[in-house]
Amino acid sequence: MDSWADMLGRRMVTAMRLSEVGVGAAVVISGLTDPDGGTAARLEHMGFLPGTTVRVERRAPLGDPTVYELRGYRLALRRESAALIDVHPSTAGATDR
Repeated sequence: MDSWADMLGRRMVTAMRLSEVGVGAAVVISGLTDPDGGTAARLEHMGFLPGTTVRVERRAPLGDPTVYELRGYRLALRRESAALIDVHPSTAGATDR
């Protein structure tokens, strides 16, 4: 059975966390989730805003931290902070705000 998105001719978008994205992949931020509010505000001040394209550049040998490229600069984040950032796959129409 086809999903509603398929019937309407739209492509389904898979939501995931930035911490789950593989090295070399580009994704677009769809939102931030933060139980205490302070970490999300800090991430937003660093440029992790909805609509921003982020590329996973490299990961430390033991898997933490990971270096991300966004808005023309590189930034390392620990897995626990990256897990607060909701992303979806990058498309040709994504902007680098």
